[in-house]
Amino acid sequence: MHKRYSSGSTWEAAIGYSRAVQAGNTLYVSATAASGPDGAIVGEDLYSQTTAILVKLGSVLRDAGFDYEDVVQSRLYVTDVTDWKEAGRAHGEVFGEIRPALTLLHVKSFIDPKILIEIEITAVKS
Repeated sequence: MHKRYSSGSTWEAAIGYSRAVQAGNTLYVSATAASGPDGAIVGEDLYSQTTAILVKLGSVLRDAGFDYEDVVQSRLYVTDVTDWKEAGRAHGEVFGEIRPALTLLHVKSFIDPKILIEIEITAVKS
């Protein structure tokens, strides 16, 4: 059985996805942008957007009964790969000791050109 978690975004119903889906002891969290409650993008640089997303992902994890320590893989999608170290710095501040598997991908752009990064994660409870 799968348990679905919603962010309340109208995009979820329109496109047909969930913020996160739990299958057994594994939580799959959809790619997440640095958007605030009003939908506006938070942060104007890669570091601040990455930090905002990681805080947001922490809330998703906690809502599902997981924590950062349960994250086994993270995937960062950045629009400007030359600035990847700023995303890496923010990621390291959260996951430096946890050290999940990491994929860093360069993408052309997102729906909103203000979005510089999206992050998705997978977490597994022991």
